[in-house]
Amino acid sequence: MTADDMAAIYAAAFPNSRPWSSAEISDILASPLSFSVTSDVGFALGRVILDEVELLTIAVRPDHQGCGKGQRLLADFEIDAIRRGASLCFLEVAQDNLVALALYDACGYEFCGERPGYYSKSDGTQIAASLMKKALN
Repeated sequence: MTADDMAAIYAAAFPNSRPWSSAEISDILASPLSFSVTSDVGFALGRVILDEVELLTIAVRPDHQGCGKGQRLLADFEIDAIRRGASLCFLEVAQDNLVALALYDACGYEFCGERPGYYSKSDGTQIAASLMKKALN
């Protein structure tokens, strides 16, 4: 999957947020610490530093959401992160993204903090980020 493909999926999956450009995604992937896990309908993008991985984003095309594709991508992301030496995963998620919060909860992630006003919606609304973590086995 190309950075252009990822940018298009991200824009479709998060229509009320500033989309990530293919250049931004390419810049992230240029780092030897970063990696992606892809499928035909989505991707997960992250970065491993020492024994920790940060899930930077996970996105699934809207017409394929709600049928387990995100959960599969997240599981594959965790497996790849473990192969890269990670034993702990961190992520941030907008507190109004109830679908993502449910996914992370179902996959064993725990709330560990908050960043007030972290996300900006296209209408200017500021949304707090929930910080979540999970020990990878």
